[in-house]
Amino acid sequence: MSTRFQPGQLVRVKALYPPGHCRTPFYTRGKCGRIVDLLDVEPDPQERAYGRPGLPPIPVWRVVFAQRELWPDYQGPTHDSLIVGIFENWLEPVEEEP
Repeated sequence: MSTRFQPGQLVRVKALYPPGHCRTPFYTRGKCGRIVDLLDVEPDPQERAYGRPGLPPIPVWRVVFAQRELWPDYQGPTHDSLIVGIFENWLEPVEEEP
């Protein structure tokens, strides 16, 4: 099991270019969220897209995002959120602001 991230930790989804595999939703790229928990460990879909086995498998984390983080014009309640499963290689830790 990966220990790179812990529940409650602030993370950012990488905004890679070229954009890579579509398994990471485009609307989450460059956005910050918090780790909820470890969802699964699966073969790397980007490697599998090219016919390779995707090994070693990589962790998939459940990350919660505030709706307003994803869509700044969001008009719903401030507590609305969305949970997305994101492969670990797309995540980077973010330092908490003091």
